[in-house]
Amino acid sequence: MQQFDVVVIGAGAAGLFCAGVAGQRGLKVLLIDHAAKVAEKIRISGGGRCNFTNRDLDPRAPHKHYLGANPDFCRSALARYTPADFIALLQDAGIPWHEKHKGQLFCDRSADDIIQLLLRECAAGGVTHWQPCAVQAVRHRTGDTHAPVYELDTERGPVQCHSLVVATGGLSIPKVGATDFGHRLARQFGLNIVVPRPALVPLTFDGAAWGPYAGLAGLALPVRIEVAPPVPEAEPERANGPLKRPGGKGRPQGTAFLEDLLFTHRGLSGPAVLQISSYWQTGTPLRVDLLPGQNIGAHLVEAKQQSRKLLVTELAALLPTRLAEAWTAQDPAWQRPVADTSDKALAALAERLTRWMLTPTGSEGYAKAEVTAGGVDTRELSSQTLEARAQPGLYFIGEVVDVTGWLGGYNFQWAWASAHACAMALVPTPR
Repeated sequence: MQQFDVVVIGAGAAGLFCAGVAGQRGLKVLLIDHAAKVAEKIRISGGGRCNFTNRDLDPRAPHKHYLGANPDFCRSALARYTPADFIALLQDAGIPWHEKHKGQLFCDRSADDIIQLLLRECAAGGVTHWQPCAVQAVRHRTGDTHAPVYELDTERGPVQCHSLVVATGGLSIPKVGATDFGHRLARQFGLNIVVPRPALVPLTFDGAAWGPYAGLAGLALPVRIEVAPPVPEAEPERANGPLKRPGGKGRPQGTAFLEDLLFTHRGLSGPAVLQISSYWQTGTPLRVDLLPGQNIGAHLVEAKQQSRKLLVTELAALLPTRLAEAWTAQDPAWQRPVADTSDKALAALAERLTRWMLTPTGSEGYAKAEVTAGGVDTRELSSQTLEARAQPGLYFIGEVVDVTGWLGGYNFQWAWASAHACAMALVPTPR
């Protein structure tokens, strides 16, 4: 049986980085992944250029950019490994990058620059890398030195280690190899799981209520979006121990985003909807302001006094024409010259445009979700080391943990930070 100080399961962002850092600290590391290709989620991220971090992250207040049952859990790791630290790693490697907007950083060339950097870090640490190689079983026992020992049955034979790091991600994008392996392993060792759900995902709508907007696919515009009204706390569910409702008690209420919204054939997408999807729960409405920062009511009152144009024409000066046409077609009172439209009808239109209330019927699911919300309950883990409190030597990092970041590089930063915190805590096998 081959022996290692550390086995890392999962060769994605968190797993690769953790393995490389641990190896360079002198530990004997084995990195295993069942997928045929390494780090496919990195490769497809950011339109192929990998939005690898975000400069706007404030580690002193991580709840601003992260959610979960306990958003403050990520504070320690994020404070100790910051976006500046990862940027320095790229600069040392000569990888060119640029900032798009809102602190979002991307590779100039391609996401493969990040993958090759992480592989070089692993090589520098002498990491043994088995891929593809499935883990068939994991067992735990106490060794001769009374230290924990983990035994793994793999496709390349049995291995033994003192520390086992689970970096297998969540359920999102199964076509690149996502599975529930990490959740199952956590349950095997008695850890609670916060109910997983798709996050950063397009939302869908069914039925007649969506009819007026079904033909707007491809149309985009800036909006303000929020969940409304705030969702009251629900009773915890139970399955393999207590499970909290998605979002948890730490979920900020009234979170709103100013981002672009995109109409699709099945519903809504774009950064605005991806962001709010992490906070949305089934059956709750969204509130959308289609004209953020504009006083549409005053504009329509002024237009009524000065214009003989159709109301739809006036509205098309402020909104995309197709959207203005779809909106005014919903009420006969809006299908006339603005001068002939009643004050009541204009006020109703302004109210609807700035407080559009709509309730999604679902989402595009894990196939289109960028990340998985929920996962290993952070109450089970040390925020300093990511080690399971009741299971010595077992660590969970990255997306498998109940820490979910906003769109824009925050989830990659959590991968780097949690991996680094874990790697710095790992120690050689006691002799």
